[in-house]
Amino acid sequence: DSSGTFVQLRVSLVQTSCSKRAQRRHNCRLLESRRKPVCLACYKFDRSDVSKVLDKYHNCGPSHHLAAKEIKHRDEAECRAVEEAGRAGDGFYLPGMFAFSKGLPP
Repeated sequence: DSSGTFVQLRVSLVQTSCSKRAQRRHNCRLLESRRKPVCLACYKFDRSDVSKVLDKYHNCGPSHHLAAKEIKHRDEAECRAVEEAGRAGDGFYLPGMFAFSKGLPP
């Protein structure tokens, strides 16, 4: 994509028996009956300046919830919008995109 680099990351999280301050986190027991949220992050980076983020979206939601399908569809739509950022047609002014303030004359 000539407008930039699109990155999508999906992570499944699991709760463990270790505290956040535990030194040896690799020996933690998984808590099977606990929440298992799924996180999705989408980023679009400018092709000419990789440190510049054109658009981004991130959300963590429950994987077992009844509304998980609806959340997944919304996440996919949001990520598609992020992927389109910076492409031809984005150069147009949209209402609310910019705000200007004019000072009073001296």
